[in-house]
Amino acid sequence: MTAQHLELDSIETLARDALVRAGASVAQAAPVARSTRLAERDGIRSHGLMYVPVYAEHLRCGKVLGDAAPQVARPRPGAVRVDAAHGFAHAAIDAGWPVFTSAAREQGIAAMSVHRSYNCGVLGHHAERLACDGLVGLCFTNAPASMAPTGGHRPVIGTNPFALAVPDESGGARLVIDQSASAIAKSEIVLRARQGEPIEPGWALDSSGNPTEDAEAALAGSMRPAGGQKGFGAGLMVEIFAAALSGGNLGLDASPFSGPKGGPPGTGQFFIAVDPGAFSGDAFGPAMARLAQSIAEQEGARLPGARRAANRARIEAGGVTVPQELLDRIAAA
Repeated sequence: MTAQHLELDSIETLARDALVRAGASVAQAAPVARSTRLAERDGIRSHGLMYVPVYAEHLRCGKVLGDAAPQVARPRPGAVRVDAAHGFAHAAIDAGWPVFTSAAREQGIAAMSVHRSYNCGVLGHHAERLACDGLVGLCFTNAPASMAPTGGHRPVIGTNPFALAVPDESGGARLVIDQSASAIAKSEIVLRARQGEPIEPGWALDSSGNPTEDAEAALAGSMRPAGGQKGFGAGLMVEIFAAALSGGNLGLDASPFSGPKGGPPGTGQFFIAVDPGAFSGDAFGPAMARLAQSIAEQEGARLPGARRAANRARIEAGGVTVPQELLDRIAAA
């Protein structure tokens, strides 16, 4: 298979130009292109350039409104509410960010909800952004229903990830937890299906509720929750924050993040930012340093987010190899 080697700047430009061609304003396209760059930088290929043709398709069919103008409101001192207006979540999050982070510093804690939204890329990047602002970040995003409750077979909630990041003392993140409620992110199964590869045992059920290792059958069936009922409970928590509390569509009512059918998905996100000094005094930094060290010093163990950090250093230095087939699909999008 032929491929091209691209630097990260070129990846961001490629994504932005493709989205603008498909009908997005620069204000909508630029944050998504930056998110695409960050995903490729961290080795999260399932959320990188692979998604650009899908984004372009959804702009053209109206699942995402390319000229959307997010509206930001602050109904309470510690509450920020953003209407994404059926545009990309990234632009809506950027629109509310200055008000949100200022509120967290003023109040000690603040929350921002986003509704009438779309998927927000790698959720951990938003949590990490809060950590880089010196805040503890806890983030939720819901998705179209693709996961059945334990013992059931009809999808009720999405893979529904949550992410947590904490600041270090140098303007970065000490650790980043980013995990979906399902055994694996659905985008990984989509990637396997596109490549004609089987999935791992325990990832999914087919439409009859039977375990499957066929990626296409999994997409027609149900994702399996991580840890059984505990994983479903985590996904339900995310659904409450990101959909019910934000005013976004439940996963039951959201159109798929793939394919042209169904109109805008109208999903939601919910972000909580905490100024550690408001609650711990000076105790937070030393406590986190000790906790992180107790994990990192053990042979074979690693802090959450360490693999991404290693990928980041390598890819920032060496760039990304992109299959020509994917570049052709982006050019045609």
